[in-house]
Amino acid sequence: MKSHLLALDQGTSSSRSIVFHRDGHIVAMAQREFRQIFPQPGWVEHDPLEIWQTQLATAQEAIAKAGLSAGDIASIGITNQRETTVVWNRATGAPLHNAIVWQDRRTADACAALREAGHGDLFRRKTGLVLDPYFSGTKLAWILDHVDGARAAAARGELAFGTVDSWLMWQLTGGAVHATDVSNAARTLMLDVHTNRWDDELLAALRVPREVLPRVCPSSHVYGTTKAALLGAALPIGGVAGDQQSALFGQACFKAGLAKNTYGTGCFMLMHTGTAFQTSANGLITTSAAQPSTTPEFALEGSVFIGGAVVQWLRDGLHAIKASGEVQQLAQSVPDAGGVMFVPAFTGLGAPYWQPEARGAIVGLSRGSTVAHIARAALESIAFQSAALLAAMSRDAVAAGAAPVAELRVDGGACVNDLLMQFQADLLGIPVVRPKVIETTALGAAYLAGLSAGVYRSLDELAAQWQVERRFLPTLPREQAAERMAAWERAVRQATAA
Repeated sequence: MKSHLLALDQGTSSSRSIVFHRDGHIVAMAQREFRQIFPQPGWVEHDPLEIWQTQLATAQEAIAKAGLSAGDIASIGITNQRETTVVWNRATGAPLHNAIVWQDRRTADACAALREAGHGDLFRRKTGLVLDPYFSGTKLAWILDHVDGARAAAARGELAFGTVDSWLMWQLTGGAVHATDVSNAARTLMLDVHTNRWDDELLAALRVPREVLPRVCPSSHVYGTTKAALLGAALPIGGVAGDQQSALFGQACFKAGLAKNTYGTGCFMLMHTGTAFQTSANGLITTSAAQPSTTPEFALEGSVFIGGAVVQWLRDGLHAIKASGEVQQLAQSVPDAGGVMFVPAFTGLGAPYWQPEARGAIVGLSRGSTVAHIARAALESIAFQSAALLAAMSRDAVAAGAAPVAELRVDGGACVNDLLMQFQADLLGIPVVRPKVIETTALGAAYLAGLSAGVYRSLDELAAQWQVERRFLPTLPREQAAERMAAWERAVRQATAA
């Protein structure tokens, strides 16, 4: 049995590839950033060819760094930035338009029109989602409406739509595979998550022709094989999941009640709800979890649009730091944020607020405020937003007859920041648990691929591999934590005031 797995982790700001040993440890990694394109305020795009080129280059580099040949890899898993929308020509493989990124808000008016037409309940009931520009369906419709001849070409079956996983599989297989997994399909506003099938009623409301859609498969599934010339051998693609569902899987959150938060460009908190489709009364969405079989499984999810990206803004926008790693030292140079609150609503506010028109605000400034206070407030904003999500999640859990979330498993780049993780535990009042392998998004994709390849026998075997690196315990009295959260909510109200 081959003992290595290759995970392609295609993210919002970079493409990465990681070679894992079957025991879960990282053997080699490669990463390349790519351009962020901002055609106008609120619009965010990527070049699909740049996504593909950087992803392929990192895959080749990671295998070489590991000292392996492609023949040593049992299977490939793909995990990807979700909702980001690509449309390409089936004959040529050429993209019709830049990819429209999940952060993009250009379809806010289209979503409002769908809500005003009374479609909100239909979408919530069938997809678990709210009508928001975040999701893929209105992005796809926008491309079909704004690229000359696109609608007619789509109707003739000449175009293919996909989230980034579908785009990568098409490229890796030389156009032989046009598919996606349920966890990505569930983010498009077009999938009935109860049946895992594209839904004609939803497609009609969005004005999307069925001819452009990929085939939907389980997350652990042999999708096809790569062209041998790309990596040195024809390798099976055996696992696919959207980044947050993949992280939930990589954190071994296989059972109802287990929750994780990923601290990346945005922050994404998911709680597994088993086979129960549970609708939130607190501003969360219901989403399909990564599914090893054809049985639908679900999670409650809250999305923070600007998480670690606020640190990038401190670096690139404010020039307060030269490198992202400097933020902890700057923030720790002051004992607290000095009353400063930073609401980083650069692209609106996600769950549990769903305020697409909100914009960033720094409040509570005084003559004594310094850039260090702003840096600390920026870091704390990540924890405040995540705490609002977990409070909503626990209320939903209790309403469904379950216990509130008892611990939060964390991953993603910003979870290495001890100051942030301790503040998170203090706000939440429950342990924040960081695993030994924090690259759980990529690990989840590797695990899904390993299951379909027979590298792993069961979910129990995977759960046994999950190990704790550090457990952050709350130290802040609960009344003080409540006061801090109340101050945060006041700042949010200021950021969302008309």
